[in-house]
Amino acid sequence: MSTKNYYDILGVSKTATQDEIKSAYRKLAKQYHPDFHPGDKVAAEKFKEINEANAILSDEQKRKQYDFEQAHPGMSGGGNPFAGGGGFGGMGGFEDILSSMFGGGSPFGGGGFGGAEQKKARGADIEQTVYLSFLDAIKGCTKEISYMRNEPCAACKGTGARTGTAFKVCTCCGGTGRIKYQQDTIFGRTIQVGVCPDCNGSGRQIIDKCPDCKGKGFLRKETRFTVNIPAGVDKDSSLRKRGFGQAAGGGGESGDLYIYFRIEPHKLLKREDRDLYVTVPISYKTAVEGGRIIVPGIEDTIELSIPECTPSGTRFCVRGKGVKTVNGTGNLYVTVEIEVPSRLSREQLKKLNDYENAVPLKSCDNMQKYANNISAVYGKKIDKQ
Repeated sequence: MSTKNYYDILGVSKTATQDEIKSAYRKLAKQYHPDFHPGDKVAAEKFKEINEANAILSDEQKRKQYDFEQAHPGMSGGGNPFAGGGGFGGMGGFEDILSSMFGGGSPFGGGGFGGAEQKKARGADIEQTVYLSFLDAIKGCTKEISYMRNEPCAACKGTGARTGTAFKVCTCCGGTGRIKYQQDTIFGRTIQVGVCPDCNGSGRQIIDKCPDCKGKGFLRKETRFTVNIPAGVDKDSSLRKRGFGQAAGGGGESGDLYIYFRIEPHKLLKREDRDLYVTVPISYKTAVEGGRIIVPGIEDTIELSIPECTPSGTRFCVRGKGVKTVNGTGNLYVTVEIEVPSRLSREQLKKLNDYENAVPLKSCDNMQKYANNISAVYGKKIDKQ
């Protein structure tokens, strides 16, 4: 019985669905794939462990047997718990496992492992965060991006070989770029296929190394350029610049640069997609008599007309004053709240009391309705409160 916890390896619960297992496997397989970690033995071992866990949990029968053995240690009876042949039974080798999940062929490009045509290793992607003001995000702007990366060597065009020299077939993998290795699991001995550590999957070896990059195919340099940020980007927006990630070396394709945005909040406005929201305090007098109030806009203030007898919490829509994007322009939503004074003098309290006595209950629609409902339900009569 295996002592490994395959659920922990994939980071899923014991009740995980097949879709959850597939999603977790995809994410981890891409993260630890040897193509992205050439020469990294820890990543290679992790990759094998992930595939072993997936081979069990993605097969319902094997998963049931595994769950049973974990719940009842020592009851498997020894030997292969699934009988009828060693290995993965009807699942085939590692390439078949990948094909069953990703719709044919390896999810990492090319025609899969062990084929005649080899796909060169691809460089890792790079992520950069750009900080924008609230207004810059809405109107668009230009920003200078600066970061360190492995840049393809100009002298050898990223191949790692001295210009004009040839390559030789890799003696480790025989030019296939892949090597096979055995792995013992609870289902017996299986054959796995991985990236050749000597040639990094290219199938060839350098005879005469480039003097500039010493055979690596890349140089560590600062990359600096100006990016045009379109109007209307939001906190969930991102930009991708192809080929501006890490160089792969060996003539492989460079990764991409992903630019994510962090937008500073506005002091008054809140944004949701294309729409803007603001809460504006108004006086009791303005709410009763009506009038014009000043509300914040994107670049300047806007005058908004408030009708008489406006209740606190009323929301107004100012059309076309939101964020302009390629999908249209949003609106500005203004919510007014009646401001209650925090302090009043005796003279002000007397005037307020005089006003209260001058306004009968029947002039206050909601209060009158509330008093009527109290009377109907509880049989009690109340006045203004």
